Amino acid sequence: MRLSKEEGTYLVKLARRAVEEYLVNLVRIPPPADAPKALREKRGVFVTIETIVERPGGEWGRELRGCIGYPEPVKPLVEAVIDSAIAAATEDPRFPPMRAEELKDVIFEVSVLTPLQEVKYQDPSELPEKIVVGKHGIVIERGFLKGLLLPQVAIEYGWSSKEFLSQACVKAGLPPDAWLYGGVKVYVFEAQIFAELAPNGEVIERILLPGGWDE
Repeated sequence: MRLSKEEGTYLVKLARRAVEEYLVNLVRIPPPADAPKALREKRGVFVTIETIVERPGGEWGRELRGCIGYPEPVKPLVEAVIDSAIAAATEDPRFPPMRAEELKDVIFEVSVLTPLQEVKYQDPSELPEKIVVGKHGIVIERGFLKGLLLPQVAIEYGWSSKEFLSQACVKAGLPPDAWLYGGVKVYVFEAQIFAELAPNGEVIERILLPGGWDE
């Protein structure tokens, strides 16, 4: 079920508010009682936080500051967004915990996931044709090792489907060519993505295309 722009905006603003209250007041906000019905359904979701930075030459860009979420629909969406936003800000092992003063320089992005679908294949060489860059996110799983990459990641890095598979293996802690040798489970999913254009600014739905973004 697709969300409306208003529902997506609600989630992004909720993510920001959850992090602000946690960093400033050490308060974990409860799920809002007035949340729209669609946002009380259980859905997989990820919250991404990016820092706005000035690059050489005066151009502005974004750098990842944290990204954590729930691949599976285990919690109501509003509750999962609150948890994921706070975790992305304070628990992503790749970064130190955010400080309150950073809030003015970061943008929030919420990716609402479709259910994971296992990719069936006879030979691993079939896998790249089953992964559509610009549409699919992927999960690689072998035993207790699991790695997830959101669909927008392949677009942002300009990866082919083969590179996308390899990077998902690395994310899982596997060799990059692990998908070539079988014995791994591969899942695909899609995402509806809502993001701030500027820190605490307008929220848009980011539309993925095979060649990039349509914003």
